[in-house]
Amino acid sequence: MNVLVYLIPASLSLGALGLLAFVWSLRANQYDDLEGDAHRILMNDEFPSDDDLDQGRDSDRSE
Repeated sequence: MNVLVYLIPASLSLGALGLLAFVWSLRANQYDDLEGDAHRILMNDEFPSDDDLDQGRDSDRSE
């Protein structure tokens, strides 16, 4: 039973810490744009240069 003296305050403090982290994330606007992240991961920001495209065409002709 003496273990409960340590475990109950530890669990309450960890719960309070988790609640504070959640409130902080709400105030820091971490959950504002959920749809944007879902669409942004599917988009390709890197476009091949013209040189890369020309090299690809040359290798197709040599085969």
